[in-house]
Amino acid sequence: MAKKMFEFQAETKQLLDLMVHSIYTNHEIFLRELISNASDAIDKLHYQSLTNRELLEGDTNFEIHLTPDEAAHTLTISDNGIGMNRDEIIQDLGTIAKSGTKAFLEKLKETKEADEKVTDKDMIGQFGVGFYSAFMVADSVTVVTRKAGETKAYQWESAGDGQYSLEECEKPKHGTTIVLHLGTGFYGSDAEENYTDKNSLEGLVKKYSDYIRYPITMEFTVKEKPKDKDGKPIEDAKEEERVETRTLNSMQPLWTRTKSDIKPEEYKEFFQHQFFEWEDPMEIFHTRVEGNVEYTALLFIPGSAPFNLYYSDYEPGIQLYSRHVFIMDKCKDLLPDYLRFVKGLVDSPDLSLNISRELLQQSRELKLMGRNLEKNILKTLTRKLDKDRDAYEKFWAEYGKSLKIGIYSGMMSGENNVEKLKDLILFTSSKDGKLCTLKEYAGRMKEGQKKIYYATGKDKAAIDGLPQMELLRDKDIEVLCMTDPVDEFAVEAIREYDGKQFHSISRGDLDLDDDAFKEEKKKNEDLTKNNEGLLNDMKEFLDGKVVDVRLSNRLKTGAVCLVSDAAGPSLSMEQAFAAANNPMLKARRILEINPHHALFERLQHVHETGKDAPEFKDYCKLMYDQALLLEGIMPDDPVTFANKVAEMMAK
Repeated sequence: MAKKMFEFQAETKQLLDLMVHSIYTNHEIFLRELISNASDAIDKLHYQSLTNRELLEGDTNFEIHLTPDEAAHTLTISDNGIGMNRDEIIQDLGTIAKSGTKAFLEKLKETKEADEKVTDKDMIGQFGVGFYSAFMVADSVTVVTRKAGETKAYQWESAGDGQYSLEECEKPKHGTTIVLHLGTGFYGSDAEENYTDKNSLEGLVKKYSDYIRYPITMEFTVKEKPKDKDGKPIEDAKEEERVETRTLNSMQPLWTRTKSDIKPEEYKEFFQHQFFEWEDPMEIFHTRVEGNVEYTALLFIPGSAPFNLYYSDYEPGIQLYSRHVFIMDKCKDLLPDYLRFVKGLVDSPDLSLNISRELLQQSRELKLMGRNLEKNILKTLTRKLDKDRDAYEKFWAEYGKSLKIGIYSGMMSGENNVEKLKDLILFTSSKDGKLCTLKEYAGRMKEGQKKIYYATGKDKAAIDGLPQMELLRDKDIEVLCMTDPVDEFAVEAIREYDGKQFHSISRGDLDLDDDAFKEEKKKNEDLTKNNEGLLNDMKEFLDGKVVDVRLSNRLKTGAVCLVSDAAGPSLSMEQAFAAANNPMLKARRILEINPHHALFERLQHVHETGKDAPEFKDYCKLMYDQALLLEGIMPDDPVTFANKVAEMMAK
């Protein structure tokens, strides 16, 4: 294949421009990124070779080799990993397939605008664009690669100027060799950052890549005197030079070390590097277990939830290792889905190197590990809730939705997560606007209060404005504000807490147990009998929209409100189902009218002219639309509604 020129993808051009113009100050992390890529390539070959030994081509000694050349101004990083074929080169080096690129560029712009310090460690790894960090120190980059199991090799070259060349070449062994043609200031003894200096490179490997589990090697020239037959240096002899290959890293995985020997910054560095994160982790779990099943787990709760955590393209899962050998990247069967935000790895000698995903689902050992880890995580979260409320509320802001989904989805799948999670969920209180647990709410319920009252809305301000809140506010009854669509589904799954059932203020009867409410309810029953014809005519006119029209026991100053029947979905549930393209589940809507409002007196007056009178019908429709708006639901015909309101105002 003759040399061909290709254009980079548009976003890749932007990224290369950032790298070439050295927006970063910490250039040295390019080496960490390229070594990490080499390690990943060896991981892939090792994994595939478990079922196809021929891919190794007889080469079983995996390594990553560094070759600095001060005279040629180059630094070469080579590996004997999986390598790439032509299509993979174009996909992996010519474009950026990862969706994080756009987010990377946007984050960079935000950081610059905020006049904050941009750090490479924070940002490059997060978005998986490590290869391009080579252009921070190199004027041009050459990649020679051959994929294991294939015969053709290819050479890729680019100066980071918006295009690259690709041609066939010769490469006797599988793997990838990257040659960095270093820019001025990055080579030679006078350079401030000399990446041809072997001692500097050795220090960088120790600093960033010491735990890489394959040997990172480099050749050193050693001067020493020849030795006599007893192995002792000959004092009068002239020193001779010889070349020796040294392994620069310890190759001891971080998780195999004793916790007390690991510094906090080492955990953070490992987390950011291993999982392409840019923030420090919110929580770290390092556990070693022996007994019926043996394993070491190193898990993290990231500092921020990924933007796609609740979307189908998010891939949860924990990395699996067996005796420090990588066997699977994203095992979804280890932790329950409500802990999908947890990242980390589990290393166990009880796992087979060639275990399939199907066998994993049936693995007794894996299930036992998962149960233990789940308990450990929940125990830590409970302790944080009790001991460090601010830290827990920070966690809740990022991941609380996952726990609530876990309660609801557990009910749907037959796994009861209620007992595990009910004491970890928080809701905003109507009293002070602060977050509270169900235990805290139950502990301050008024004497004689039988139910836990809650309200749904887009935010606390919207809930406070609901006409249904007035009576409860007057009676000093606390209400839990539920502002996420999943909230009501979660409490439906919990059903009750401490013997107290949950009750929506917009569903069924309020069922208050005080004398004043009972007396008011009795008065409304008498009023209902006296206005039976009016209510029946309204119900008939609004047939298909509501199942009933009745006088309200819950309204104080509001004219109307819409509630749902105690049986079936609530109004907020109906809206949630509709948003999920499932409009079949409808709430049984009930229109409630305040018999003490001046509007009711006017309604009685217009009804006297007959149920078919246009004015009566207008009032029925307008009151229903008004109730819809109070619930945040758009009327069926907003134009007609607006025109009718204007017409009545004009009168």
